[in-house]
Amino acid sequence: MSSPWSRAPWSSTPTARRTPRTVLALLTAGGLAVSLAACGGGTDSGAAGGKVQITVTGQPPQTQPFERKVFDADVAEFEASHPNIDIVPHEGFMDPKTFSAKLAGGQLEDVYYVYFTDPAQIIARHQAADITEAAKSVPHVNDIQPQLLDNFRDAGGKLYGLPTANYTMGLVYNRKLFQQAGLNPDQPPTTWDEVRADAKKISALGNGVVGYADYSKNNQGGWHMTGWLYSMGGDVARKDGDKWVADFDNAKGRAALNYLHEMRWDDNSMGSKQLLQDVDVQQLMGAGQLGMYMAAPDNVPVLVKQFNGKYEDYGIAGMPGGQGTLLGGEGYMINPKASAAKVKAGLEWIQWKYLNPDRFDKHVKQYADGQQPVGLPTEPTPDIWQGTVRDQQLAAKKKYANVPAQNYQAYVDTANRIKGSIEPPNAQQIYAALDSVMQAVLTDRNANVDQLLSSATSKVNSALAQVK
Repeated sequence: MSSPWSRAPWSSTPTARRTPRTVLALLTAGGLAVSLAACGGGTDSGAAGGKVQITVTGQPPQTQPFERKVFDADVAEFEASHPNIDIVPHEGFMDPKTFSAKLAGGQLEDVYYVYFTDPAQIIARHQAADITEAAKSVPHVNDIQPQLLDNFRDAGGKLYGLPTANYTMGLVYNRKLFQQAGLNPDQPPTTWDEVRADAKKISALGNGVVGYADYSKNNQGGWHMTGWLYSMGGDVARKDGDKWVADFDNAKGRAALNYLHEMRWDDNSMGSKQLLQDVDVQQLMGAGQLGMYMAAPDNVPVLVKQFNGKYEDYGIAGMPGGQGTLLGGEGYMINPKASAAKVKAGLEWIQWKYLNPDRFDKHVKQYADGQQPVGLPTEPTPDIWQGTVRDQQLAAKKKYANVPAQNYQAYVDTANRIKGSIEPPNAQQIYAALDSVMQAVLTDRNANVDQLLSSATSKVNSALAQVK
């Protein structure tokens, strides 16, 4: 994404994290394929007083005092209950400016944070420990959604990491404007036809109100076009033998662009101001001037904390169309040079800190007591679970909810039902190519959709040819 997530997705920090990232491109350009020996230097040393000492990423910066306090308290509590393990926390998550250098210089932590787009290449370049056998003793691994675990497996099914959070794209909407337009805010649109019809009614309110808005610059347009394609059961790229090829110059690609073109030019429900990015759209929504936009649930705290919105004014629905959605998230992997003892200790930390149903109640109460939002689909615990563990998690959120959780029920009901797909390989170059498609459709009434798709396909195939 164009700006990396500054925090885990359940953070209440008012930063817009669902934007296209440069991380993967920098990993590749910065020499991810360094030798194993360079990757893990020194990871087997550092045991103090008979303890296994592990370095871990994920400590929030001091500019996020609540999250930092929670993390540091967790480290102290974990060490107290695991006296043979010494945690050495490192501030930060996945920093594209330093990650490649750390790999090359042997400074990679024992337990390190990754985005969902990264494991495939990290595994291919042998930059993570095989935890297939060790993870069998980790409690509740089988309660994690299988598709999330699969993101950390190789082609042979071996496991190299664990997911700790995820999000899927949906539809953030303004309940207040829905009511004013005569729409039922408890029945948000479930198809793009319904989005289009509702956007027209909202725009008819006048006074500068926009029914639907979308991104179209800084790689965010291509990112959202990917979301559109997934929602229609389409794709951006597919595997053809041993190579990747573009897969959007087809009926689904044309359908997505035609919806946007018709809403923009025939309905005039997207407003005249275009070439928008996340902050522009969030500002519109926070000001009460926007009906709907495609986003993940973490946008709601941003609207409230950064743009003076109110939790009760917003709802979240599942992705219109219901045939697919853009899936993102994060997890942790372990340095391939770590000893067996360090691998075991690292997995114990990951499970205790991030994958621990026994701590749901305490963790959620901690956020409620700290006046942080509780009740959003990804706040303050991520929706990675299935079955009875997911029920347990939802019960804890409901118990301590301090935001109107019922406003987000439509999203919760569909989140595990809709197929989620991660971003395409070499995403940034692909998004840059698709930006121009979104821009043309939204700024040129006479845009030739077929020509745009054909031209973008050539550019995307060039980007995919670089994927190894």
